[in-house]
Amino acid sequence: MGVDYYKILQVDRSAKDDDLKKAYRKLAMKWHPDKNPNSKKEAEAKFKQISEAYDVLSDPQKRAVYDQYGEEGLKGQVPPPGAGGFSGGPDGGPTMFRFNPRSADDIFSEFFGFSSPFGGMGDMGGRPGASGFPRGMFGDDIFTQFRSGAGEGSGNIPRKGAPIERNLPCSLEDLYKGTTKKMKISRDVTDSSGRPTTVEEILTIEIKPGWKKGTKITFPEKGNEQRGVIPADLVFIIDEKPHSLFKRDGNDLVVTQKVSLVEALTGYTAQLTTLDGRNLTVPVNSIISPTYEEVVKGEGMPIPKEPSKKGNLRIKFNIKFPSRLTAEQKSGIKRLLTSP
Repeated sequence: MGVDYYKILQVDRSAKDDDLKKAYRKLAMKWHPDKNPNSKKEAEAKFKQISEAYDVLSDPQKRAVYDQYGEEGLKGQVPPPGAGGFSGGPDGGPTMFRFNPRSADDIFSEFFGFSSPFGGMGDMGGRPGASGFPRGMFGDDIFTQFRSGAGEGSGNIPRKGAPIERNLPCSLEDLYKGTTKKMKISRDVTDSSGRPTTVEEILTIEIKPGWKKGTKITFPEKGNEQRGVIPADLVFIIDEKPHSLFKRDGNDLVVTQKVSLVEALTGYTAQLTTLDGRNLTVPVNSIISPTYEEVVKGEGMPIPKEPSKKGNLRIKFNIKFPSRLTAEQKSGIKRLLTSP
């Protein structure tokens, strides 16, 4: 007499898919080997039997063969003549149904939505047990969490896909003034009939004035949809393009101007076009030494947390010294610089 899968799952022969899931969830939790350290061998046998029963009864083809021919027919111990789903032998006659039982751990993992069940917890120090799970991690609290968190009707605690990160290049002008960028994405989703399909979507990204390189903009669950996995978040990371004139230093802007030695000593007026297109005139009346900086307050980058404030503009100087001087020039400069 073959095994009675309905009796193992404690359901009747008319059980629907939801009934099977509910029964499997309850029994798999009860008999998981790591839940029963004092009777591990018995639990492993029960757990395997429960998983096999669920595997067969939740698959319409396997269940149809089992209902008609029992475990013997399902596992090929008797050839079920004329059954649908059977492949023909060399002589054209029916052959045995090919039943390949799946791993109990694989079924458990798939049912609860984990490709690696409870992945990431193995570094807690527990050595994997025979079932592939870290020892000692299946305390009462974990199983209580499953029962209460999943709910009797959900049958699933899916893991979430790792975030998908993409750089978003922005000009310094974009980061100074703020802008809106449109990003077109393609993603795999499941339609109403459960079939996979690809859709395109336009995402709108509002770049705020003063945002810095490394700022992250997250679009929750915009990754591909797949069975047993919550779609990953799509994360755009601000990347600053090099600018031909300005460099950014925190909230400050830095620019370098070339000046002659005469201008460095006698005065210079810097003419600049700001990142928002204004013409800026900065008179420099101090002596310009090689390390001198002229600071213009409030002409740097906007400060995101204080929109009304900006950093500073720091003007550095590259002094061009003459390549040669005549004797008369040397004498004149010496006389001027040494005069009281």
